[in-house]
Amino acid sequence: MINFHSEEIEFKVNHPIKIKRWLKSVIISEGFELSEINYIFCTDEYLHKINLEYLDHDTLTDIITFDNSEDEALIEGDIFISIDRVKDNSLDFKTTFEHELKRVLVHGVLHLCGYFDKSDEDEKLMRSKEDFYINLFK
Repeated sequence: MINFHSEEIEFKVNHPIKIKRWLKSVIISEGFELSEINYIFCTDEYLHKINLEYLDHDTLTDIITFDNSEDEALIEGDIFISIDRVKDNSLDFKTTFEHELKRVLVHGVLHLCGYFDKSDEDEKLMRSKEDFYINLFK
């Protein structure tokens, strides 16, 4: 089950059923089974507080993913997304808001599937996976 929520912001995903179907197909393609993912859309300020409190990072970010799974085969987690950052990043990367939102949505799923983006090599793999799955979105 994939759920969409919002905190301190009014935000609704366009085509939620289509997005959920797509994200579930990503999880299955990566060899996992979906338990539950909660996407929480929020403001920069809200996500910054989470970043400070849980990760001790004093920076703005577009996404924070918490893996709640106790079974390695199951995907379960909470994914916080700053809509402010997604908007700004879409302008910075010269893409649409919808495209950037898809990138961040799948980025969180890929983290739950075990991908990282801290090293240059990991980031390159993460970006190629994001691009691959965004291109499969129908």
